[in-house]
Amino acid sequence: MNAVDAVLPADLAVPPAVSARGAKAAREFEAQLIGSLLESLEKTFATVPGDADDGTSDNFNYMGNHALAEVLAAHGGFGIADFVSQHLVTNQSPQ
Repeated sequence: MNAVDAVLPADLAVPPAVSARGAKAAREFEAQLIGSLLESLEKTFATVPGDADDGTSDNFNYMGNHALAEVLAAHGGFGIADFVSQHLVTNQSPQ
């Protein structure tokens, strides 16, 4: 067991009534939200006053933030995907 698994809730499983597509969409949605948060935090705290921005690191910062956001969302993130999945389960229309 690694350090990340030790702090995660034991039950991160998506309810069985949620389709795989719905669960994937919920995780991607959460990853986008986390990515937006990380991007704004990075822009706020990663700059040093008086340091010139050369613009070349922007793509690498974006890729790093995106990868981190996807991993965080895949491991439970802030619980938004689970909340959305639960909402999908309770509000499914009969077919």
